[in-house]
Amino acid sequence: MRWQRTANCGEQCPTPRPNESADCSTSAATLAAPPTSTSVAFKHTRAGCLSRAGWIRRRPVRSDAGRPTSAWPFAFSKLYRPQDPFPRVPPVLSAGPTMLQAVITTIQQPTDCVLRLASALAGTEAGLVIAGDTKGPTEFDLSTVQQFSPEQLSFLSIDDQLASDFSLTPHLPTKHYCRKNLGYLHAMRLGATCIYETDDDNAPIENWKPREQWINGLRFVTAAVDDQPRWVNVYKCFSDGLIWPRGLPLDRIGDALTMGDAPETSLSTAADETGKYWAPIQQGLANGAPDVDAVWRLVLDREFDFEDRASVMLAPGQWCPFNTQTTWWWPAVFPLLYVPSYCSFRMCDIWKSFVAQRCLWELGTGVVFHAPEVVQERNPHNLMRDFEDEVPGYLRNHELVQILEDVSLQQGPEAVGPNLRACYAALIDRDIFPEKEMQLIDAWLSDVPAEPA
Repeated sequence: MRWQRTANCGEQCPTPRPNESADCSTSAATLAAPPTSTSVAFKHTRAGCLSRAGWIRRRPVRSDAGRPTSAWPFAFSKLYRPQDPFPRVPPVLSAGPTMLQAVITTIQQPTDCVLRLASALAGTEAGLVIAGDTKGPTEFDLSTVQQFSPEQLSFLSIDDQLASDFSLTPHLPTKHYCRKNLGYLHAMRLGATCIYETDDDNAPIENWKPREQWINGLRFVTAAVDDQPRWVNVYKCFSDGLIWPRGLPLDRIGDALTMGDAPETSLSTAADETGKYWAPIQQGLANGAPDVDAVWRLVLDREFDFEDRASVMLAPGQWCPFNTQTTWWWPAVFPLLYVPSYCSFRMCDIWKSFVAQRCLWELGTGVVFHAPEVVQERNPHNLMRDFEDEVPGYLRNHELVQILEDVSLQQGPEAVGPNLRACYAALIDRDIFPEKEMQLIDAWLSDVPAEPA
């Protein structure tokens, strides 16, 4: 008898991430192990084995060096069954030296935004990694997207994740946005030289295109106040309206900024002889429903579009929160992709961004913000619940970044992983995170490859 797709429970997540749950305490180690190969019936195909669930169980593809490029014992992808074609945008990627992998986590069937992302990737060498959870689909069908190959999709069901050999697997909570960590690790093992992370409610707009980690034409920011830490409301660089990013302290919303074409001296080592700057972490803004906090939505909520202005690079010593909705990462900073598990849900990606920025300073560079490249069609939210979940940030973001500024880190790319650990150790020591977070960080660092696969 053919296995049936599990029915959707019909619940709507009231938060901005698709797989938040009020109960995030369940560890993957407490779940039943997935069926072994001896307990699952497969039908052989030329591609490998076809299970009753309609999935191809493919043998690992090996690179030129003879190493498997799959992150799992076997890679799983949905059978490609042509149906009514999904309207496809012109491809913006081309085959080249960059191996791009887009990563999301979801508990929904393909949303319109995911279909549009797949359409942007269709017909290229780029891949799409989707990490599922205990709640949500057990298979993912993108066959309606024209020219999107099944080989481009890596859908990781919860059973696939539990069958992986990552050290992080048994420690990672379920019903949580942190499942995205396994998506990152899978993308790394596939050989990604750039990871683009986004969400299932963000869709590329017309000017969306892959980024390069060396860029020019940048603007730079000088905060009007000299006290530390120096907060920057980057949204002011792309709009004259009253708006600020989620995670910016409320008492720094009104800080004045001055802009210029000359960088601070702390960025002098980030530029090459042609004037391009090394930017291994880049954040795009979102139109429509930008990433703002619950205070803005409760008081000022409206559809909002930013202006198409030149990109902005922050210097070491300047802080601005960024999110996981449309962000580009390159291999030197892959360890900094880690999403913490044991903190407020609305702060997990924001606190991740603060740790990442602090570690960037030891590389002599800073985060870059671009004009909008996606539109957010926001999932339903309970704004008062969002507000409650943001309270730890309202109360402790000043303290958190001061702790990070005070921690002693090492310089150089080989120190990125140890610096990540040192940052979290300092935050744990000050009760920002519980001690059990460190177990996940150590497992994560043991899984991140020392160099691109």
